Amino acid sequence: MKKILTASLLTGALICNSAMTSAQDRETVYQVALIQSLTMGYFDGSITVKDLKMHGDTGLGTFEGLDGEMIVLDGVVYRANQNCKINVVKDKVTIPFSNVTFFDKDFAVDLKNIQNKNQLEEAFNKILRDRNTENSFYMIKLHGNFDEILVRSELGQQKPYPTLVDALKNTQKEFSFKNISGTIVGLYCPDFMNSLNSTGWHFHFISDDRKIGGHVLDLNLENGEAQFDRTDNFSMILPAKENFHDLNFNQDLKEDIRKAEQDSMQK
Repeated sequence: MKKILTASLLTGALICNSAMTSAQDRETVYQVALIQSLTMGYFDGSITVKDLKMHGDTGLGTFEGLDGEMIVLDGVVYRANQNCKINVVKDKVTIPFSNVTFFDKDFAVDLKNIQNKNQLEEAFNKILRDRNTENSFYMIKLHGNFDEILVRSELGQQKPYPTLVDALKNTQKEFSFKNISGTIVGLYCPDFMNSLNSTGWHFHFISDDRKIGGHVLDLNLENGEAQFDRTDNFSMILPAKENFHDLNFNQDLKEDIRKAEQDSMQK
């Protein structure tokens, strides 16, 4: 009888623990490597697409060699190539940097007549301030109709890899699309993440027909709905390769990160 009772208690504990782990994982932003390592030109993959999908169904990032912009939406991993054309990525492809989570809508807001990306970020920041949640992570999905959206992507690099800024300077292509509907996947990182990621907002776009997309440089939103997933847990894996330890993190990369996130050839 004691053995049966012990086994039952153990089984119950395992089920409870599994449920808690599953619930916690849905409230975790999972990060592959650091934006700082990517900025320095560490483009080696650390995890496969197949494994990444075990940690989230929504997010953004890039692929080994800096081969285009990643958009993860509804559990599908898409790549916007140098010409901002979209394809579904195979499970065996590896990833040097990404952020994903399992998206659970906490609340939504309607948006109209957002003239540019700065205005969108200001609107989102006000929402976080009003809710007193500026030190939480947020993943957003903004589906809308855009009068215009400016996106970029880049060509995959060969070793020896350049820095991120140099790679973008030499291979970045930008495309402006007008009167288009689609979804922006966005990540918000709090200020305390400034040594692990870029803080504030980071947006990638994919059109409704899944034909074009990329890293968002600017936009003009006619109308749309933004869904917010507040997430208070964070998990990160570091590259296992020895050459990761050759990187010098004792340097100020803020300006390089800013350039990589915001600079457009059209401005």
